[in-house]
Amino acid sequence: MMGRASAAIVGVAESDLGHVAQDMTPLDLMAQGIARALDDCGLQLNDVDGLFGAATQSRMVTLALKEYLGIQPRYGDSTYLGGSSFMTHVAHAAAAIEAGLCEVAVITYGSTQRSAGRSNVGGRESNPYETPYRPFMPASAYAMAASRHMHDYGTTREQLAEIAVAARKWAQLNPMAWEQGDLSVNDVLNARMVSYPLTIRDSCLVTDGGGALVMTSAARARDLRKPPAYVLGCGEAHSHQSISNMANLTETAAKLSGAKAYQMAGLGPSDVDVIELYDAFTITTLLFLEDLGFCAKGEGGPFVADGKLRPGGVLPTNTNGGGLSYCHPGMYGLFLLIEAARQIRGECGARQVSGCDIALAHGNGGVLSSQSTVILGSAAAL
Repeated sequence: MMGRASAAIVGVAESDLGHVAQDMTPLDLMAQGIARALDDCGLQLNDVDGLFGAATQSRMVTLALKEYLGIQPRYGDSTYLGGSSFMTHVAHAAAAIEAGLCEVAVITYGSTQRSAGRSNVGGRESNPYETPYRPFMPASAYAMAASRHMHDYGTTREQLAEIAVAARKWAQLNPMAWEQGDLSVNDVLNARMVSYPLTIRDSCLVTDGGGALVMTSAARARDLRKPPAYVLGCGEAHSHQSISNMANLTETAAKLSGAKAYQMAGLGPSDVDVIELYDAFTITTLLFLEDLGFCAKGEGGPFVADGKLRPGGVLPTNTNGGGLSYCHPGMYGLFLLIEAARQIRGECGARQVSGCDIALAHGNGGVLSSQSTVILGSAAAL
């Protein structure tokens, strides 16, 4: 296992987001994000000797990307776990850097999901347990989890809607957010139903976009352009592939991945200043708040209802607007890490959380299937 704070994120950037030019490809977006992230930290493409990535529109993404960029990295990793892939890449990159397998690692993602359309971005595998029932995936899977949480704990649709409203409040402070219009709890409740109890406003956006982050050793990080966001802790856990095989629809493997990350970092939930959670649907934010220890199991509904997650609230969450209002190009995990690093560096402008020294970014893949947690810290947290 790599050591606490042995590596750091030193450069971050998005590619173009939203609805990109028709001739842009996922590789174009990845390359754009990489160029911007390298510029962010003052490094060059020829410094990169570790390449990490995952994509739905490229089967061998790191091979395709090294060819596109014209580089020959010493180490590559295209581990694919859905939206949690990128938190796992952070752990793998930190370990590779500490082991001397590479010195400057880039983690990247790109997707033209909005431009290409749902049917052209990689279909779901046929599932003998579920496909015959013709579910609308992934929404139907998350709707099952939401319905079960409502049944077991009395969670209400209004409480779930507050999560979407909080995300929109943050998005209104982020000039890059796709959705910035006013949003109320009633707007969420009265929006088009996707899969009960989730409406279109309980559901993530469909956008194009990509980005990249740059990692290197803690020693080298101190000499670069921006303050490092040190990797204090990482944790990963998997529970199932098919939602019909999830043992408990209201408890995710985030409970395990979070515990591992907290242990490595020597921290607990009360130490975290900013939380960036994968919000493919409003229910995921609620489940992860519980499973990562910010409130007890079953108490997520009342916990979020009073505005804790909003700007000015006591638990700043999804400060860029999240997948619900900022962007969501198929897999969202990388963007959580970008925002967490920026909050640590104190460069988020109107949405900056004062005194942010510790940020938690949590990724989710599949249908609540794979969970990966990363805790980042400033120099003051070492």
